[in-house]
Amino acid sequence: MIITSQLHDIPTPTGLMRTKVYKPEEQGTYPAIIFYSEIFQLTAPIQRSAAIMAGHGFVVLVPEVFHELNPIGTVLGYDDAGKDKGNADKWTKPLEHHDSDTQALVDFVATQSYCSGRMGAMGVCIGGHLAYRAALNENILAASCLYATDIHSDTLPCEKGNDSFTRTKDIKAELQMIWGKQDPHVPDEGRMKIHLNLIASGNSFTWHEFNAQHAFMRDEGDRYDPALALRVYGMVVEFFHRNLS
Repeated sequence: MIITSQLHDIPTPTGLMRTKVYKPEEQGTYPAIIFYSEIFQLTAPIQRSAAIMAGHGFVVLVPEVFHELNPIGTVLGYDDAGKDKGNADKWTKPLEHHDSDTQALVDFVATQSYCSGRMGAMGVCIGGHLAYRAALNENILAASCLYATDIHSDTLPCEKGNDSFTRTKDIKAELQMIWGKQDPHVPDEGRMKIHLNLIASGNSFTWHEFNAQHAFMRDEGDRYDPALALRVYGMVVEFFHRNLS
């Protein structure tokens, strides 16, 4: 599919959230996916990933996940300075503000004539966590979480008892959990903690582990695995078509 993209500055309780919206060019109504980025926000690899998903018949919304903490349009570099700033933002913004961002995106989608009304979420790294978190919203029917950080460790700020691990039992959406076995950010014991919690909580989910490093989908840097990325894109597309179409 040929796609188009537009920027929208969406109001949230904590300020305007710049969001890039990718959608098929052909007129029609399509299911929507909120695509949560890494800590670096709307980088070139994230934009390419969003375009791939949109080309399979989805409206893909990519918000600036730390819009309150940076000037509109901020993109951090894949370097030490960018990593330090992104991690500082991650440890500053409470999960409750991410929740209100998700609701703002849900409300935006409801006003767009090209959206079918069915919504999912996906994300990479902290974005994988935010997709998992977004599944607490009753409007999110499915969430694909790629190497989601900080779920097992409860290191993101939030009110007591409102961390994503504890709230797992409240998720009604189907989850697709995708991991790299060589990911130092989510080691074996962290993944097993999440897996056992999903089983104990009675969630509907699939679980996929690959011999891959953290950020193996990102098409920049030494950890990129093109063959595996292609395979995973296919899995994610099938997952959303099954749940949202």
